[in-house]
Amino acid sequence: MTITRIETGPRMSEVVIHGDTVYLAGQVGEGESVTAQTKSALEEIERLLGLAGSSKAHILRATIWLADMADFEEMNAVWDGWIADVPAPTRATGEARLATQDYKVEIIIIAARA
Repeated sequence: MTITRIETGPRMSEVVIHGDTVYLAGQVGEGESVTAQTKSALEEIERLLGLAGSSKAHILRATIWLADMADFEEMNAVWDGWIADVPAPTRATGEARLATQDYKVEIIIIAARA
């Protein structure tokens, strides 16, 4: 089976497609707040899914890492609005030390191709 990589660099690919499964690298957003970073990350996720021939309606699983679980409700306010018009995927959310102190949220997606 063919493996396709999109936006590949020396360290990683942003998207890997194997068969009809799309794997996204963890996406972090821009901005000062959890709200801004979540919105930005979700915009990038939509863009990458589009490049892979998928969409948010085909997300199978989301893993969300927060730098601080106190931001859970703020992140959920953005997520819930974003996912409201499609079937909800499985999801897990946890707290982790992210790559830099500036990052407040990182979202990892696995999706089916459309």
